[in-house]
Amino acid sequence: MTIHFTRTTADTEEAKAFLAKGAKQLLIDGAWTDATGGDTFATCDPATLNPLANLAKASAVDADKAVASARNAFEDGRWRSLTPSARGKMLWKIGELIDQHADALAELETLDQGKTWGTSRFAEIPASAEQFRYFAGFATKISGQTITPSITYQPPGKQVVAHTLREPVGVVAAITPWNSPLLMAAMKLAPALAAGCSVILKPAEDTSLTALYLGNLLLEAGVPPGVVNIVTGYGHEVGARLANHPDVDKLAFTGSTATGRKLIEAAAGNLKKLTLELGGKSPFIVLEDADLDAALDGAMRGVFANGGQVCVSGSRIYVARTIFDRFVNGLAEKATSMQLGHGLDQGTQMGPLIHPAHAAKVADYVSGAAKDGAAIVTGGELDGPHHSFVRPAVIANPRAESALMREEVFGPVAAVSAFDDLDDVVCQANDTRYGLAASVWTQNLSDAHRLSAAIKAGTVWINGHSYFSPELPKGGWKESGWGVENNAEGLDNYLQTKTVCSIV
Repeated sequence: MTIHFTRTTADTEEAKAFLAKGAKQLLIDGAWTDATGGDTFATCDPATLNPLANLAKASAVDADKAVASARNAFEDGRWRSLTPSARGKMLWKIGELIDQHADALAELETLDQGKTWGTSRFAEIPASAEQFRYFAGFATKISGQTITPSITYQPPGKQVVAHTLREPVGVVAAITPWNSPLLMAAMKLAPALAAGCSVILKPAEDTSLTALYLGNLLLEAGVPPGVVNIVTGYGHEVGARLANHPDVDKLAFTGSTATGRKLIEAAAGNLKKLTLELGGKSPFIVLEDADLDAALDGAMRGVFANGGQVCVSGSRIYVARTIFDRFVNGLAEKATSMQLGHGLDQGTQMGPLIHPAHAAKVADYVSGAAKDGAAIVTGGELDGPHHSFVRPAVIANPRAESALMREEVFGPVAAVSAFDDLDDVVCQANDTRYGLAASVWTQNLSDAHRLSAAIKAGTVWINGHSYFSPELPKGGWKESGWGVENNAEGLDNYLQTKTVCSIV
């Protein structure tokens, strides 16, 4: 098949002006600056491979400068010493500015990452704004406790009293992935800023444009110099330096489990606090009594959204044996009819994968599954002028031990297996080193809650998949991560407790 593009360029004046400004710089200490040595690298449209912009290629030296700026901003109190109300108002303003620039941000996100414009404009950009508004409210709700200690000895005429303070953890390095660039940045920046921290944001090298655009909005909102620094470049250079930097107090990362392990080792030098959202291999469980049409629509969203490049992708589908064939045939029919194209094209349901090398890797998983005895019902072929597209694949009866079932594919591939009863499906669903998310499809509330209790994952949806909001804690079990983002628990990642004990 051949994919034709009708629209491949930005329409909004703001996005066009941003792209036309020349090489994008680093944001350090409130000023846009070239990388040391003036090095740059190109970011490209994954559908066409046309260059979009040149970005400053930060080095370890630039990372050091960003950390020094963040440290100075933290220590002199220009942000953390503001009243909580003032911080909250500024966070709210950032959310409003994101909304005002939503059209431009959506175009840049789609051009840089490949996702459909509708997903960018009506899902991820508004969700990014909501992160800042949600945590704006928390800035005024950080509080400690008064404690009456049970200390046996108290000096004559004296009393021991105590209280706790909740203080910002300090300098935060936030390293974000390429699949949902602006949203992942917002999920780290908003709580860190609400807590009073200063931040170095290192976006993925493949998708840095919206982070840089956000930098302008932060300055417009009045965020003081050095409170947020943005450095673009490669993970093995600038990301690694941030991870092992002795003056970084906290590291927040979203990405692969393999990279997460490396960051744990790098962060050990000064025992940085870590929040890690890592890989997933989420089960999507369809019971016999499920609304089949709803489950099929849910699988389309849960597996093929953003080309399957979603950490919670429901890529392991388990279907009751009595309805297995109906489900597989229905999903294959829907997958085959998906319209692939440029993310800016009207009617496109799935865009390219992040780059041709990743698409080839995904296609290899499909061909490997076929060699391993699974049935390729539909899809898995490379497509597009540069082979950066993969036709959505439905694969039936893969071996439980196969790479397809064990590894995070991060592409539009649904692996469908049958089960016989609840105990069987719990065993299959939990047979993974990951534990990020899961979904259960049934009209039986008792079965739904029995399964949600038995599945070892940080999030379980019932009759839905991939639903998030700032109020809902999001974290991984097992090898899917450490800690939680969103909610008050997410704010806690950026706070530490101090106990003050007085003899009065």
